[in-house]
Amino acid sequence: MLLKRKGRVQSWGRCKAVPLLMLGLLILYTAAFPGSVQATTSVYTMTAFTNTSESNMYIYESYNAKHYGLLKGPAYTPPGSDLIRDPSVMKHTDGLYYVVYTTNWSGHTVGIASSPDKINWTFVRNITLSTAAPIAHTWAPEWFMDTNGSVNIIVSLSPGNYENFKPHVITALGSNLSSTSWSAPALLAGLAPNYIDTFVVKTDSTYHAFTKNETTKNIEYATANSLTGPYTFKGTGDWAGWGSGLEGPAVVQLDNGSWRIYFDGYADHKYYYSDSADNFLSWSGKQEIEGLSGMVRHMTVLKEPGQPGDIRKLESFNERGSFIRHYFYQARIDDSVNPAEDAQFRIVPGLASQEGISFEAMNYPGYFLRNHNGNIMLVKNDRSTAFRNDATFKRVNGLADAGWTSYALFYNPNLYLRHSDQMLRLQPIVTPMDKSDATFREIN
Repeated sequence: MLLKRKGRVQSWGRCKAVPLLMLGLLILYTAAFPGSVQATTSVYTMTAFTNTSESNMYIYESYNAKHYGLLKGPAYTPPGSDLIRDPSVMKHTDGLYYVVYTTNWSGHTVGIASSPDKINWTFVRNITLSTAAPIAHTWAPEWFMDTNGSVNIIVSLSPGNYENFKPHVITALGSNLSSTSWSAPALLAGLAPNYIDTFVVKTDSTYHAFTKNETTKNIEYATANSLTGPYTFKGTGDWAGWGSGLEGPAVVQLDNGSWRIYFDGYADHKYYYSDSADNFLSWSGKQEIEGLSGMVRHMTVLKEPGQPGDIRKLESFNERGSFIRHYFYQARIDDSVNPAEDAQFRIVPGLASQEGISFEAMNYPGYFLRNHNGNIMLVKNDRSTAFRNDATFKRVNGLADAGWTSYALFYNPNLYLRHSDQMLRLQPIVTPMDKSDATFREIN
């Protein structure tokens, strides 16, 4: 064993020059191609049904798990008379995205649909569940991918009259979700009777269940050493200060390591989130999801790392402390930006050319800065050629200071982004003042 460990150390000593060489090449590449995008941003995908339709699924995306923009809606409608309540999303090892959903108010099936891109969805199958006791209502299925590689669906089953819901889990017996058989439903011990909308996450060897007490209408918290339990409650009643009249909890870990829980405030027709930085022991006050509260219903969120884009603020060269921001969909510079996200942009590969860059609003996913008759506006990407051309720029050395940056329209490099009377415009640059107005600094 000692010899093997020593060999590993020697091997690392021989190989550690490789990442250093790669780092050097990356630095040289960035210097040679300043318009390229190197960084990545996590993306959070939300699947939901809405107050206006329980037969259509809507897809939203976010870069901070707080501000969501519509990716597509409606994105999927099940066949026949099936509903798509409570859609839960995951990405499988086959590279496809899958949602599992409640197919109807009564019955003993859950539905599955798939997509290669989160935009185009196809019905896969309905799964029929069977237990020794009768199943009258099959609600709120949630994917749970365990660390052992198993694919599970946690689902709430009722014997009748919309009462005595109990959480169960079924496990895929194969990897092909279009044809695999599933295990018989197994009860999550300790979470019964009358608990519904159970959502599970795992840290190390501990399973954490967030589940709605149908009697008190509170979201409660329990842990176990096994997916099927037995679970022990750690927080009951209004333990987290969220109040009652809540359902549909969904939990995701943020980039900073903290956890965010979403829940449907059906009692007051709002949708909330709350954060925990101490592994679920305490939670922040609940806040509404801007733009979606009161519209979306019982959703889940999938986090994926590695989408190209670097979140930056853009400071003016000659108005130090002032930053490019959007304000009522117009781009301008301001020295006091509230909310702060209005001055944060994802610098992404150019929509018209990967050699250029585009600026996507942090808090309006899918909206980009684009030229509109010489003015710079924040506009939703309609994927047209004209939009792509007007929203693609080229990084160049700062016109007033080579240590800063200027941005030329990619397909007309004689026109630059500059501020004039606080507004952001696209114009030719002639005078020294023009050059100063067209020079900016990117700040992480």
